[in-house]
Amino acid sequence: MTLKERVNADYMKAFKEKNTVVKNLLSVVKGEIQNAEKAPGSTDVNLSDEGVIKILNKIAKSLKEVNNEQSKLELEFLDGYLPKLMSKEEVTAKVTELVNSGITQIGSIMKEFASLPADKKMVSETIKEIMK
Repeated sequence: MTLKERVNADYMKAFKEKNTVVKNLLSVVKGEIQNAEKAPGSTDVNLSDEGVIKILNKIAKSLKEVNNEQSKLELEFLDGYLPKLMSKEEVTAKVTELVNSGITQIGSIMKEFASLPADKKMVSETIKEIMK
């Protein structure tokens, strides 16, 4: 089951259970997915899981900025869809491995983390610590 299908299924479940918080949140997610699919220049009629994760991360970021009780509940629910982020130790090990292999440009190291589930700010800070 793709992430998009899972969002649709969970939306229907929340609708039937009259869970308005989850239903409203997933309604926003579904809308963002449809907007991304219909965007001018978009070649992706069915958004991939990576595209859905980008949308979920964007929504999660805005929920973190709101920081009230409802946003905390919504963020907790969204965490079930998002991949688990790499720990500080895993990031440090990966950065150390890359530096030892001869990659010393910060941008090049960041590119290695582009497709990995890691907090980019933490990656950047770790790179700076190791490069000292």
